[in-house]
Amino acid sequence: MRKSMVKWGGAWLGLWALQGALASSLPLGVTEVTRVEGVTEYRLANGLQVLLAPDDSKPTATVNVTYRVGSRMESYGETGMAHLLEHLMFKGTPKHPDIMSGLTSHGMRPNGTTWFDRTNYFESFPASENNLDWALKMEADRMVHSNVARKDLDSEMTVVRNEMERGENDPGDVLMDKIMAAAYQWHNYGKSTIGARSDVENVNIAHLQAFYHKYYQPDNATLVVAGRFDTTRTLKEIQQTFGQIARPKRVLEPTYTLDPAQDGERQVILRRVGDVQYVEAVYHAVAAASPDSPAFEVLAQVLGDTPTGRLHKSLVETGLATSIGADYFNLAEPGVLFLQAEVRKDQKLDDVRDAFLATVEKIKEQPITAQEVERAEANLRNSIDTTFNDPERFGIALSTAIANGDWRLFFLTRDRLAKVTPADVQRVAIAYLIPSNRTLGLFIPTANPLRAPAPQRVDAEAQLQGYHGSPDYQAGEAFDVSPANIQKRTQWVTMPDGLKVALLSKKTRGNTVHARLSLHFGTADSLLGKEQVGDFVAGLMDRGADGMSRSEIQDKFTALKAQVAFSGSATGLTVMIQTVKENLPATVDLVTRILRNPTFPESEFKQWREASLADVEESRSDPQAMASNLLHRYFNRHPRGDLRYTSTFDETAEDIKAVTQNQIVQFYRRFYGASHGELAVVGDFSPVPVRAALEQGLGQWANAEPYAVVLDDYQAFPGKTLQQDVTDKANAVFLAWQPLPIKDDDPQAQALTLGNYVLGEGFLNSRLATRIRQKEGLSYGVGSFLRLNDQVPNSAFGAYAIYAPQNRARLVKAFDEVIAQVLGQGLTPAEIEAGKAALMQSRKLARAQDGSLAAQLDKLMFDQRDATFLAQQDDQVMAADSSSVNEALKKYLDPARFVTVYVGDFSAKKP
Repeated sequence: MRKSMVKWGGAWLGLWALQGALASSLPLGVTEVTRVEGVTEYRLANGLQVLLAPDDSKPTATVNVTYRVGSRMESYGETGMAHLLEHLMFKGTPKHPDIMSGLTSHGMRPNGTTWFDRTNYFESFPASENNLDWALKMEADRMVHSNVARKDLDSEMTVVRNEMERGENDPGDVLMDKIMAAAYQWHNYGKSTIGARSDVENVNIAHLQAFYHKYYQPDNATLVVAGRFDTTRTLKEIQQTFGQIARPKRVLEPTYTLDPAQDGERQVILRRVGDVQYVEAVYHAVAAASPDSPAFEVLAQVLGDTPTGRLHKSLVETGLATSIGADYFNLAEPGVLFLQAEVRKDQKLDDVRDAFLATVEKIKEQPITAQEVERAEANLRNSIDTTFNDPERFGIALSTAIANGDWRLFFLTRDRLAKVTPADVQRVAIAYLIPSNRTLGLFIPTANPLRAPAPQRVDAEAQLQGYHGSPDYQAGEAFDVSPANIQKRTQWVTMPDGLKVALLSKKTRGNTVHARLSLHFGTADSLLGKEQVGDFVAGLMDRGADGMSRSEIQDKFTALKAQVAFSGSATGLTVMIQTVKENLPATVDLVTRILRNPTFPESEFKQWREASLADVEESRSDPQAMASNLLHRYFNRHPRGDLRYTSTFDETAEDIKAVTQNQIVQFYRRFYGASHGELAVVGDFSPVPVRAALEQGLGQWANAEPYAVVLDDYQAFPGKTLQQDVTDKANAVFLAWQPLPIKDDDPQAQALTLGNYVLGEGFLNSRLATRIRQKEGLSYGVGSFLRLNDQVPNSAFGAYAIYAPQNRARLVKAFDEVIAQVLGQGLTPAEIEAGKAALMQSRKLARAQDGSLAAQLDKLMFDQRDATFLAQQDDQVMAADSSSVNEALKKYLDPARFVTVYVGDFSAKKP
């Protein structure tokens, strides 16, 4: 599991005072070290660092253990060892032989990730003493008692290899790995965390065990507990579990390799099958603890933001590229600034490269402006605040700061960010964004090479001397997520013009609030032939409106601390909102102004068209997209142009090219309105001003055309096997599908849901995952799903797996045998009870997420229901037993009617 790129009060004063009173009664062997903004650091006698961040605003808790070991610590011939060990840490211990089942039975949402400087394991779960105790016991146990056995290594080997193959399918990711390898000639940051295939395949189990015993020790780890829990009780439990682990006698030597300043341009050319092109570059930068690190964060935004970034304006708006991106790798040791542009296949790449480099390396002639820095700082601060205001995300995000030298870097970086000036950003840009510090292509000798500042280590402790963080902090209420309480706390309102509204007001951390607005329009007949036009209208809605440009709209949302996303299709539009209490009415007002007055600028129309065409081109050789298209085209029974028809890639491209601006304007005028829709608001807000903003913004905006849900009645299809070959792809895709004549309120629907959960939708201990991933190691991702239709009895069961093409026969055999066993012998009562508990915990966890709850309320209103329907579903799950579940599975699932799809490179056997 590989890290992807990417990247507060009176109640709290009382909590701090309580914690201070507890300091004198800490468990024996536990010492308090420091406190910053609601987080208290403790140290155990064995060296374990403990961070407690209590927060009662959500009924969840998160346990996160971070080990200061990643690919940076791997030796020659051991690349990928840290990541491989991450996989094996889920294989059990003598006391916890089946960690997967334990995680599932406690309703936990777990994962593990490996990165250059650290590996972490976390689980979020409904807050309870039982769940927390189990998580702490399990994590303490596997810290030093994991099996790390040969038999588990053998089966997991192919899973990791399959994960490698999945990454090999994306040329952009592969190119990034190649560039990093060229940029770092000595440092291990140049080696992908997933490792070299030869190293992983030939790993010595004794060496892997030695690696585990060396680094998985309390003095090399940090335990974070965040969310709802009792501090005193939790500290005692930590001392009784982790505190019993002996301090190791070995000494961990610090790494010391640093690359010298780069002495010339480097270039990598990657040649593989694909349908889009990429221009990418990295420039060596500074370590995360450096005072210049926040300037690099701002610089990445200035260059890579969409739509205000310089690369977007010079490449996307001019039609040279379809999309751009930038990311600053803030690592424990000097990282890089990564830049990327995606280019259509028919574009001249040399022209794009030249414009790309000119934009990046001519900042001296075109200095960074105050407006650019202010915008970037606002975006970054909003992201930091969003993370801090969510205890689950915050508890996990601390892993990065821990790995970078000190957990308090999370707060120090935020404070430093507020002080970054245009001069700071200009200085680092001029110093580092120079040709000799760039890895893009071939090395070219230079008579007078320009050198960037030599990399230097930064003492994080010295940087943090005297630092105490901000005293501002605000907590939320302890909210009961039961359907009964949700129904009780929700105001259900119908506006005069027909819009349905659900308002659930509650105190939240940081006064955050989530909202979801859905509008519906048209009928199957009136929307005939207008699918792509409708997609364009929805996609362009916030790219120009009411006299504002796309950038100005984005800046206004940023000023309101609002994250707003518009999405939709020909049948409807959805607006997802996250902001803070005081800004919700203004945010709703801005959203309604956009909805009522879009301008559909020509430049944005062209950008959307080019990006849409690029997506189609990329799908042509993407096994997952190909498999989905092949599957759904098999079920075509409507004419082309009907919304229920699945187009070929050629037809989609043709339809996109045929869309005109006039069609977009006419579609909006004909179909858009607020007569049919729902708005759900969950979080900290006052209902009265929200309703006033709605009445002002959406009142008297009626749909001109009738609306009816586009329905598709059930039709039985014969089973069939479909295959499509795609060359030069290391990973293949398997899909299975069967239409089912059942609706979501059918008496057997929840029994079928529970059966599918145990079969393949639960965590890695489901029947499918246990056999195909855990036992045989054939797939990194395998499972099943059940899509219950909320309008008509026309649902679907599906299954999926990714795998190496040469393992197809083994995959098919294993899948068929699992299905046959489940339908023949049935699921056991023990499996049903464990699945029932896990499914209910999962639902509670979902309702604890305000954004997810808003979506559920939205859907309930669309279906003319309320939260009592959720209670009914839960009751049906709890009433189910092995007899009713197996009866439902046998009634609806028929392998003879499965439509199976295989897409991959099946032309040759591969190692």
